[in-house]
Parts: sequence; structure tokens; C-alpha cells
Amino acid sequence: MKSSIHPQDYRPVVFSDDQAGFAFLTQSTAQTDETIAWEDGNTYPLVKVHISSKSHPFFTGEEKIIDTEGRVDRFAARQKAAEERRAALASKAKKKNAQKAAKTEDVA
Repeated sequence: MKSSIHPQDYRPVVFSDDQAGFAFLTQSTAQTDETIAWEDGNTYPLVKVHISSKSHPFFTGEEKIIDTEGRVDRFAARQKAAEERRAALASKAKKKNAQKAAKTEDVA
């Protein structure tokens, strides 16, 4: 491993997810100008995050499909078209078998 490429100035920092009302104290090198008084009475640098494990759909179980490009609609349309093709092929095969059966009855 290369030496001197990793930061050495780790310090306690509070990360806050205001959307979920969740904050946690950890070691980080993240730079910020904001501070917060933490539960232990000390003041720590504050980094605000938009999403955390308390607000991310994967961790909360409230996963939602966000379809910005119409992928779900395109998939549904392909699925419907495939079902229609299968139904058309099945009815075509049924007609063909019925014609064969009628032909063999006429010959016999």
C-alpha cells in the first residue's frame, strides 16, 4: 500500500439527516464550518446529509419505483405485446389443427 495517501486528521464529526431527524457521531475528515452541541455536552463539527440509513428506502423497507425514463411502462407494453403474440400464435395453431382434422375426415 502506498504510504501518506490516506488522511491522518480524523476527528469526531456529527452527521445529521434532517429529513429523518437522525444524527450520529463518528470519526471523519469531512470539512465543515457548522458546529452542533452534541448529547454529551461537547461541540462538534456538523455535516448535513440528504439521505442516511434512517431515510434511505432500501433500509426503511419503503422502497419505491422511481421511473423517470418510462422503463416500467415500456416493460409493461413489451409484456402485453408478447402475450398478444402468444395468443395469436395459439389461435393460429388451433385453426391449422382444426383444418387438418377436417381434411383427414373428408378423406376418410
